[in-house]
Amino acid sequence: MYQFLENEKRRAFWRVRFSVTPNEVGYLYRKNRLEKKLEPGIYDYFDFKRVLNIITLPTTDRIQNVINQEVLTRDNIALRLSFFVQYKICDSDKYVENFNVFENSYQPFLEAEQLIHNLSQVHLRRIISGIESEELSEKRNEILPDIPADLQKELGEYGVELTRLLVRDLTFPKSIQDLLSKSLESKIRAKADLENARTQVAAARALKNASEMMKGDDNIKFIQYLETITKIAENGKHTFLVGDLSQNAVNLKKDQ
Repeated sequence: MYQFLENEKRRAFWRVRFSVTPNEVGYLYRKNRLEKKLEPGIYDYFDFKRVLNIITLPTTDRIQNVINQEVLTRDNIALRLSFFVQYKICDSDKYVENFNVFENSYQPFLEAEQLIHNLSQVHLRRIISGIESEELSEKRNEILPDIPADLQKELGEYGVELTRLLVRDLTFPKSIQDLLSKSLESKIRAKADLENARTQVAAARALKNASEMMKGDDNIKFIQYLETITKIAENGKHTFLVGDLSQNAVNLKKDQ
């Protein structure tokens, strides 16, 4: 940040003290000309004419949330996009050259965040405009597997680097949400019907195989004869004459 006003209070006997805290980099200016770059520490200078001032910039990551940005899909469906950006100053020299850091009311990240907001939005719009709305709904977590290299390059020219870019939310209009919900429901039902059909086909195939195995099997025929006799016996008094079992002959005589 710009430390000119703060340092005015510290002047005594033509001395001035500048402080560069950890995770910061400082730039010392004399008569608005860069004199040196300062690492973290405390610096005391004689400044008889009060021509010294300092700019300090943090080097740690910062976070920016961008919400409710309207974009269009390939099939011209309008939706609202919210995304999360994590960035840092990777080249403080370029940063100082590209942004006005000398105003007393300067906010060191205001212009940078506006730039990040605009460039990120342009790149995300370009990506989403090439994806169908239904595919976008299904693969929203795969929209940005990596930070676009061309976006990183553009921001690098200003001394800024993105360390993370994530899509937080995709909000479709209510009517589109209903259509997507119905489409998903139809797909689930179709999948369930397909599984049921496969189960029925497998069961029919098993019955067919069992039937073919039973053909010509004397033991199976004998069991079937016994089951038939049991069922007939349940319906009244009967006399059964069983012949040669080896030949599976069963003679039935019903009492009059």
